[in-house]
Amino acid sequence: MSTASAAAPVGRWTTGRVVEVVHEGTALLRVRLEVADRVDHLPGQHYVVRLRADDGYTAQRSYSVASDPGDPLLELLVEHLPGGEVSGFLHEVLEVGDVLELRGPIGGWFTWGGAGDLVPAVCVVGGTGVVPAVAMLRHARRLGVSDRLRVVAVGRTRAALPYAEELGAAGALVALTRENLTGADGSVRVAAPPYVDEVRDLVEGVDRAYVCGSAGFASFATRLLGEAGMRATGIRVEQFGASG
Repeated sequence: MSTASAAAPVGRWTTGRVVEVVHEGTALLRVRLEVADRVDHLPGQHYVVRLRADDGYTAQRSYSVASDPGDPLLELLVEHLPGGEVSGFLHEVLEVGDVLELRGPIGGWFTWGGAGDLVPAVCVVGGTGVVPAVAMLRHARRLGVSDRLRVVAVGRTRAALPYAEELGAAGALVALTRENLTGADGSVRVAAPPYVDEVRDLVEGVDRAYVCGSAGFASFATRLLGEAGMRATGIRVEQFGASG
């Protein structure tokens, strides 16, 4: 077990009171909660949200944390999945003031930003997999070490990419695969996945990389990093299934 994993905080079951609910289009929901007896997380960790019916039936799902550990509220991003019990309820029923059962923070392998662990790093993230990278960027900005984190964020369109505006403002390389992207300087990036030449300079001098997205995206991103010169042993991957 790595040092970062051993040092990562772990929280037990608790509750979170919903303070803010923001629908972003029809597929994404940003939820901010005030968590009882909260254990401060590290960027890259996640929480489990559990729903409980009157008859005792439960359903739960894990969500990466988007907020910086210094944020007084916990921020989660929920993608509305077809037939998803948890995501469907959260999108259609959840209101400010509701209380959710939560367990977290969880996970140590995918973390960045713990004591002595602010090593230069690069993130290649896609779709809702951008969430842990957003937490890392917010953490780096608060600590004044934004130069230690480089992010490549991939989405189908700008509207479908979570936190697209914030990622772009933070200097992330945003690559859209289904529409062209016009930069602030008027330059146009043609719709395509990120190229090796776009990533090569980002991995220079970096010993750790984070990949997060669907299984297919994770495979692509890992290969991309390797072709750009990143050591395979320095790549940490977190992937999910069809929800990507």
